[in-house]
Amino acid sequence: MNTDNHLDKARDSLELLLQDNRLPPEVRAELADDFSQVQAMLDKLEHDHIHIAVLGRVSVGKSSVLNALIGERRFSTSALHGETKQNEMAQWDEQESGSLFLIDTPGINEIDGEARERMAHEVSQRSDLVLFVIDGDMTDSEYTALQGLAREHRPLLLVLNKSDRYTDVQRQELRHSLLARLEDMTSPENLIEVAADPPPRIIVTVDADGRETETERTSPPDVSALKDRIWEILEAEGKTLAALNASLFAGDLSDKVGARVLAARSKLGENVIDSYSLLKGVAVAINPVPLADLATAVAIDISMVVHLSNVYGIPMTRSQSGTLIKAISGQLLLLMGATWLIHLASSLLKAGSIGISTLLTAGAQGAVAYYSTYVVGRAAEKYLAAGCSWGEAGPKQVIREILDSIDRDSMLAKARQDILKRIRTSRA
Repeated sequence: MNTDNHLDKARDSLELLLQDNRLPPEVRAELADDFSQVQAMLDKLEHDHIHIAVLGRVSVGKSSVLNALIGERRFSTSALHGETKQNEMAQWDEQESGSLFLIDTPGINEIDGEARERMAHEVSQRSDLVLFVIDGDMTDSEYTALQGLAREHRPLLLVLNKSDRYTDVQRQELRHSLLARLEDMTSPENLIEVAADPPPRIIVTVDADGRETETERTSPPDVSALKDRIWEILEAEGKTLAALNASLFAGDLSDKVGARVLAARSKLGENVIDSYSLLKGVAVAINPVPLADLATAVAIDISMVVHLSNVYGIPMTRSQSGTLIKAISGQLLLLMGATWLIHLASSLLKAGSIGISTLLTAGAQGAVAYYSTYVVGRAAEKYLAAGCSWGEAGPKQVIREILDSIDRDSMLAKARQDILKRIRTSRA
């Protein structure tokens, strides 16, 4: 594998995210924190930093594991529930690797744990290797968290801390149980047993006179197996892990940006559709010439689709917009032909009344025009949002779903009310 090439691609993907001028300002503002993380990731790649994050429940000994790896107490440890309140980072100088950093996180089951769990999750997304620490058989919350990591394809080691509390037989049984449960999430070589902070042991000695003396003996931490496994991985895959993580991070953020952009465009598109629907409803209502108002209606629909195509970043000419409207109208004619007949009948009625009943019939006719443009706009929006595609279902199914989602009677009533209000206001 050409690791340098993958790193370059990861850098390019991240830089493109930062420099994408197509993003609406409101979307960039909403993602300000994410973009600061992009810059942090770029800095990390620039300086060849490797980040190792530790995750786990409260009090399983996450901080103790990191302290044991470093060889000094750099991370907070306490008997109090949830001593680690925020992410902590320390440089690991082991084997002269000044580019390796260890990150401690709050427990995944702490009080107010949703926010802290999310924070720990975000750290794991930006880390190259995750140490998931447990101290016995797995709880449901631990299993769920591991499933999430596995779905995100995060490289991880499962660390069984406090292994000194178990006999050899118990350790083997626990190990077998864990591996059986996590068969699809980890391999035997990545389940490591450690004793990061062994409790003091009382040693009783008896002298020649039979007097007993108790002394407290503290055992040193035993994390050598974990340390060896970490260095095996880093020596074999260090740069690859960095490239993989940066690529996953860029991909995750691209998806998030895409979703936010689509939401922003959808909101703007909704405003465009509402504005043109009302414009068409009023134009049709106040035009006394029956065929002229139909021509006006078509022109307004075309303008609306052109506007929507610009919103979705896929500009269309008026000719292309007209072709799209014809395709949509053809499906509408099949699905709601009666509505179009009402529209035509209303035009004829208006012409025959020589203007006398115009105000009475205008609201109804305008409401139908409003409704038809709204459906055309929604259909065009679906087509544009999908990259100018109707998808596997085809236009008929897309339009049917739109029609089914609309309360037609309520929309027609509201449209008629808004149109008459606009007409009266303009004549006042």
